[in-house]
Amino acid sequence: MDVRQPCVVFDLDDTLFLEREYVRSGFEAVGDWVRQNLGLPDFTDRAWSVFESGLRGCIFDEALLASGRNPTPFLIEQMVTVYRTHWPRISVLPDAAGCLSSFHGSAVLALISDGPPDSQRQKVNALRVAHYFEMLILTGVWGSAFSKPHLRAFNLVQSTLNPPDGRFIYVATNPEKDFVAPAALGWLTVRVRRPGGLHAERDAQPGMGSDIEVSDLWGLHDLVYRSAA
Repeated sequence: MDVRQPCVVFDLDDTLFLEREYVRSGFEAVGDWVRQNLGLPDFTDRAWSVFESGLRGCIFDEALLASGRNPTPFLIEQMVTVYRTHWPRISVLPDAAGCLSSFHGSAVLALISDGPPDSQRQKVNALRVAHYFEMLILTGVWGSAFSKPHLRAFNLVQSTLNPPDGRFIYVATNPEKDFVAPAALGWLTVRVRRPGGLHAERDAQPGMGSDIEVSDLWGLHDLVYRSAA
């Protein structure tokens, strides 16, 4: 065993796959449901147009209104359930797949991800990446109060896993929440500022940035070991 083995902890959305793919996949699933149950043929495109405009939190409401339908709470709840439980048409990005493979046998891997647990489980299952990780934490099972930047998930990883060289690295994308907790614990933080990522254009506020910034994961293995030299 390489005594330099660190623990490398990954985020999920826009780190291992493009979140935009999941959004489009979910809109298509909801669009199929809307077509069958409400007789509206163009819901997917309307929802995608709202999403592309930058609006968040009421996309289904706005798409229904644009289709001439009243977005009742019960109807929105049904659509959200379809979205969160659908089988996503997503795939691991080539650089992420190569990165995960490169760490096989040379690091302890874990995953920490926020979001509705049904959605996040479906993503992990569709991507077929669970076998890479010694520990997989979906903070949504604890409730939104424990989402990042809460320390709970990071403390759990640190208290449970014991990498041979004692180092922890967190790899994620969102400068608004991802790096505060691991930085407080002394972890090395790596931001993936991936073209096409939902947070790629967002700059970090003072004190919330990462130690290192990369545009993809191709060189992460070498970067992690260079930082230990």
